[in-house]
Amino acid sequence: MKRLAAALVFALAGLVATMAQTHEVRPAYLEIDQKGPEDFDVLWKVPTRGEARLALDVSLPSACAETSPIVAADAGAAMTSRWSIRCAGGLGGETVAIDGLVGTYTDVIARIAWSDGSVQTARLTPDFPDIVLETAPGALATARAYFVLGVEHILLGIDHLLFVLALLLLIRDLRTLIETITAFTVAHSITLAAAALGWTQVPQPPVEAAIALSIAVVAAEIIRAERGETDLSIRYPWLIAFLFGLLHGFGFGGALRDIGLPQTDAPLALLTFNLGVEVGQLLFVAAVLVVALAARRLVAVRGALIRGPVGYATGCVAGFWFVERVVSFVA
Repeated sequence: MKRLAAALVFALAGLVATMAQTHEVRPAYLEIDQKGPEDFDVLWKVPTRGEARLALDVSLPSACAETSPIVAADAGAAMTSRWSIRCAGGLGGETVAIDGLVGTYTDVIARIAWSDGSVQTARLTPDFPDIVLETAPGALATARAYFVLGVEHILLGIDHLLFVLALLLLIRDLRTLIETITAFTVAHSITLAAAALGWTQVPQPPVEAAIALSIAVVAAEIIRAERGETDLSIRYPWLIAFLFGLLHGFGFGGALRDIGLPQTDAPLALLTFNLGVEVGQLLFVAAVLVVALAARRLVAVRGALIRGPVGYATGCVAGFWFVERVVSFVA
């Protein structure tokens, strides 16, 4: 039984490592700013991976023509393009689409700022790659787009989920679970806001490497706890959750900064993105608890049988990520 559990856990670890390499959630960002009845400025930010740029392009209505050359720039994790257009009759009621979005795993956050101060925000997906521009949009669209983006970011962020899973393996009672989840939430909310609003500037590659290291540290604590050892972090997992939560918040905030915050609706977008992260995190915790309860009742799997192999597998995956991420910005 122990060998079977270990084999399954390490097979899952390999799958997790592969998923983390192949599925990275970094949405593109489109901003159209109205300067006159028929004049608009366009900002188009497309994620990059190394020197490769995602093959995504903005498709504007046929009545639009460029009035300035496209100025491209390397923004680190993305390529940005800026230009101006003139659209006969304006853009109200017109459709803007993203070519190349169908068949990808990438989303696009589109923000249209009208000259009267109103803002329309929408999330474009491979299933819905276009948007009909509304001249009188509400804040609900912005809230909905960033909330869904927050849920997706945590549920598809394998490293963050693995950290939460490792924390859960250190917890033995409901009170400690509540304390730990609350501490992690408070901590990453602080640094998420600071990073997304530009109050702090922390390079993203070292942050991602440090996040991987945080997972390895918690994995080591799991193994030590199974051996009967104890220290401050094992007795009070909420403490390690808070300290490393500050680090993970920089990761969340860096991703949100790369996407872009609407200037007029930045507080609303930040709030709803953070709420989305929390909802996604709670959904994951609930799913883990349900699976653990089902395993205990249906196949009589004891927690002690699983914690050790999961701890070792988690440490191996985190160690691989750490080396890979360090090499990516040191080499």
